[in-house]
Amino acid sequence: MTTAIDLAPISGPSAWRGDELRTSTEWVYQLSDTELDELENVGRRFVADNPDLRTVTAADYPLPACAGLNEECARQLDSGRGFILVRGLRTEAYGDTLAGAIFYLMGLHLGVPMGQNQMGDVLDHVIATSNKTLDDPSALPSRVRDRLPFHSDSSDVVALMCLRAAKAGGASSLVSGTTIYNEILRRRPDLAPLLFEPWHWDWHRQDPDAPARTYTSPICSYVDGVFSTYAGSSMIFSAQDYPEVPRLTEAQIELLHLYDEVSQAPGLALDMDFQPGDVQWLLNYAALHSRTGYVDFPEPERRRHLLRLWLKRDVGRPLVTGFGKHVVSERGSEIAPGGRFRIAEAVEPNFEWGN
Repeated sequence: MTTAIDLAPISGPSAWRGDELRTSTEWVYQLSDTELDELENVGRRFVADNPDLRTVTAADYPLPACAGLNEECARQLDSGRGFILVRGLRTEAYGDTLAGAIFYLMGLHLGVPMGQNQMGDVLDHVIATSNKTLDDPSALPSRVRDRLPFHSDSSDVVALMCLRAAKAGGASSLVSGTTIYNEILRRRPDLAPLLFEPWHWDWHRQDPDAPARTYTSPICSYVDGVFSTYAGSSMIFSAQDYPEVPRLTEAQIELLHLYDEVSQAPGLALDMDFQPGDVQWLLNYAALHSRTGYVDFPEPERRRHLLRLWLKRDVGRPLVTGFGKHVVSERGSEIAPGGRFRIAEAVEPNFEWGN
């Protein structure tokens, strides 16, 4: 880490504000007819071939007409705002299997899918499978309807495809990690250096089968002029339940509360109402994400339903050693029973898990 980070705010495209982006569509990529035709045709071939999701590669399903799409997504993730919304897929006409195949294909061209749960599923779901709330320690954030705090996921890239929107609410909220840091630096320059020190994170609560109860990571990284963020104060606070974890100092607690306060400051976040077919790509090191609480339709088949991908995207991004959730496994590692690795079954939520 360079000392300059302690002295000056970070500038660049990742230092955006929601109130400045809200009136523009520069963060929305509208698919062309040519791109749409290719995605649908190759997606149908993917469904017919029915490949193993753990081993299929982008080279197996080229997308030459989507070269511009992939380049723009990669540019925004790696050196731009850190996110992009792709719009134009006609998922309501496809059915979930073809929609999921197209989503997975898009992901293969931007990174390598990662396991997301104990079964090793590489395509997971954001859908309320019970009436639990986050007050319940056994509740999974992806399986409840509550508003979520801003956080980072366990991957380089997280992607969401909207199959069905909520009856009300459920907007996706993004906030720039760079902007949060700049605001903390402005308000409390005495606390800002703590963001670059290691913190203990609750691994067991994120993954009950984890081989250890915690892992460590800084909240911020600054290497070779590249700033990155990994945040989620709830996992730091819950790690305090373990006696082997050092107690948080008063300054650390004050900083965590300040971080959450700043992330909620008016004007910082960008809320986007998902439409069926929308695909959001997000670099976890650039922006934090959450969602507003929502109300489902009473019919189970109409409930809010998003597909989720976690991608490893190795583009040589410089990070301090041990940054982020560096303990997760990639696809192809040892898989527990119950995983779904063919597209037709993978797009169906597992209602026996996460309840």
